[in-house]
Amino acid sequence: MDLTIGEPLRYRSAAGRWVLLATVLGSSLAFIDSTVVTIALPEIGRDLGSDAAGLQWTVNGYALSLAALVLLGGSLGDRYGRKRIFVLGVSWFATASLLCGLAPTVELLVAARILQGVGGALLTPGALAILEASFAPEDRGRAIGAWSGLGGIGGALGPFLGGWLVEIGSWRYIFLINVPLAVAVVLVAARHVPESRNPAAARSLDVTGVLLGAVGLAGLTYGFTAWPEHGPGDPVVLASLAVGAAAMVAFVLAERRSPHPMLPVRIFRNAAFSGANLVTFLVYAANGGVFFLFVVNLQVVSGFSPLAAGTALLPTTAMMLLLSSRAGGLSQRIGPRIPMTVGPLICAVALAMMSRIGAGASYWADVLPAVLIFGLGLSTLVAPLTATALGALEDAYAGIASGVNNAVARAAGLLAVAVLPLAAGLGSGSLTDAAQLHPVYRNTMTICAGLMVVGAVLAWLLVPHRLPAHPPARSFCDPCAPPVHAASSAR
Repeated sequence: MDLTIGEPLRYRSAAGRWVLLATVLGSSLAFIDSTVVTIALPEIGRDLGSDAAGLQWTVNGYALSLAALVLLGGSLGDRYGRKRIFVLGVSWFATASLLCGLAPTVELLVAARILQGVGGALLTPGALAILEASFAPEDRGRAIGAWSGLGGIGGALGPFLGGWLVEIGSWRYIFLINVPLAVAVVLVAARHVPESRNPAAARSLDVTGVLLGAVGLAGLTYGFTAWPEHGPGDPVVLASLAVGAAAMVAFVLAERRSPHPMLPVRIFRNAAFSGANLVTFLVYAANGGVFFLFVVNLQVVSGFSPLAAGTALLPTTAMMLLLSSRAGGLSQRIGPRIPMTVGPLICAVALAMMSRIGAGASYWADVLPAVLIFGLGLSTLVAPLTATALGALEDAYAGIASGVNNAVARAAGLLAVAVLPLAAGLGSGSLTDAAQLHPVYRNTMTICAGLMVVGAVLAWLLVPHRLPAHPPARSFCDPCAPPVHAASSAR
């Protein structure tokens, strides 16, 4: 029921800043927990007496459930209210974090991490969908840019926060600290975030779509996660990928026939939406290769300390914090095609420079210039890319658009980590041997630069100069929340 109609939020307004704060803090919970746990793995292993497989699943269990259910999270927000599902996700995440912090065995820790991933799948697409549905069209680019930059800070601080908490107390603190942060997010969201949903969406849940989508994404995620360790010929890897691919084909067929699909397949007829997600796949595959091998190469080949290697990419994060909002505003003024074309080309130049980093490299002369140019390219690209993936469709589809874009980005990263080292010639070689790693690293950076160039070409060909204006929309609002525009009609 539409209870009230109100004006969309402005970026510089107090209400807009509160909404941005809630979504950034909520998203940062999920971003930080993707990176922070790695730092604590040795301590977890010693404390719980876990073997390598248990520690691996402490990381992979979270990624698996998050990737498998992120489409569902976006769809639920469109159906039942984006704020409602976002708050549910944050609360779920906090409860699972508490269980992680209290886990007496590694088996229970892995189970709690899987539950954490469910919470992350509910809150992550909801954060972006809230921004898309809440802000005025002319301010969405800046809001999404600010979300990208500030969220990147959260992800980058994860390893440092984890190391500090482990040093001053226990690995359990890295999970328990999520609880008060989540409480703060829920309080801010309850008071300041407006509710929105798609009033035309069916209230019934597409159970077939949910199950097939979850099995498909879970199968592909597990297969790509296990690929580097077990190899592409392992029966478990092959079976997982086959089941995942078959489930995704069945998912598409089921969604085409469903009267109330979780993922309306017709949204992919929108050239800008499909183009933005194709560019997302290529760009995030390249990013996955960079963030996986760049730091390893600095340590193994160039002789950097773990701390020096870990901080090498911080200038990229700082540049995104400073420039992403401005890039989003620029894209709003001139259209997304130029930033989405220029950004990957700048990144390609940086990756060509990174490919030359080898033994005896100097941080100031060899690493920093490439990192700064890479940061400039990502700052130019990420906010317009995200805004286009969401803005190409009507606001009614903000949740599912965010879910699709998140799923594409995560699938690209998983595929990159699994396939790029093999494609670059690693074979059965070692990532800890400098002689074997360096040519693999160099080839990987070259491949990633090529992916960026292809992404730029596709952006120029597929992304329009201007996104079409969507018709004015009605609003669905919580009586206790501020009013906000949200679309009511399907394309």
